[in-house]
Amino acid sequence: MASAIDLQQKIRSAIPLSDEMQFEIVELAENSICVRAPLAPNVNIHGTGFAGSIYSLAVLTGWALVTHITASQNISSELVVSKAEIRYLKPIDGDIVCRCEVTGSEINQFIRYFENKGRSRLRLEIKVGSNQAVLNASYHISL
Repeated sequence: MASAIDLQQKIRSAIPLSDEMQFEIVELAENSICVRAPLAPNVNIHGTGFAGSIYSLAVLTGWALVTHITASQNISSELVVSKAEIRYLKPIDGDIVCRCEVTGSEINQFIRYFENKGRSRLRLEIKVGSNQAVLNASYHISL
């Protein structure tokens, strides 16, 4: 299983924008992740978090968690985000912090379906800040 640092480096090298945004994995567990990026490189004209950065960081949070889950199960697959929708609830005026957690039963179902069909989908809810935005996204893996 890859460490948070290894996963962060993989993402930052594969997706250059994440490096510019200063994407950082601050917590990584079997079924959860917390990601942070400073406001300064992700700011808008109002001095708050740029909506595009918030969206991108939230999508990357889910992508990182699914990548971590598949790696921990020794699954080699292609991962794509097939659908993502965000609701911006309040401005963010500090670090952009994204959290995502999935249950063990959801992981098991996701893995079993992949093993049987060669593809699978995991729906995630990524929370940003203290109820400042919520992203709902579908992550698909396939052979």
